[in-house]
Amino acid sequence: MNEKAFFWQVQNGQLPAPKAAATLGIRILAVDGEAGTIEVSFEAVEAFTNPVGNVQGGFLAAMLDDTMGPALASTLGEGEFAPTLNLNVSFHRPARVGPLLGRGRVERRGGQVCFLSAELEQAGKVVATATATALVSRA
Repeated sequence: MNEKAFFWQVQNGQLPAPKAAATLGIRILAVDGEAGTIEVSFEAVEAFTNPVGNVQGGFLAAMLDDTMGPALASTLGEGEFAPTLNLNVSFHRPARVGPLLGRGRVERRGGQVCFLSAELEQAGKVVATATATALVSRA
């Protein structure tokens, strides 16, 4: 763990959480920077719903991105960041207003290119999954 890295400064309260993550109601439940894994929760609110009352897919995609991104960020060093190059989302069932659980991991890191995956659950059932590619860069 590099305490000067952005992710860990946020976790230690030295920097504010990103506004997008706060909008999604993220809470970090568990993180392992050595393994590149994370477990988070989100709070889907009425403002996230589509006309039929389900959580709109774009919000679920953002939650998945905000699961995989911090899993990778927990492994980065000071001055490193890793923008998402692509995000592939599969929707399995509708999500409702309420809590969701995200689990994410770094599947493989080869130099600058990283492959990530995550799933989002509600009431013990997978509602969406994703894979992503990110590129580690220096600020």
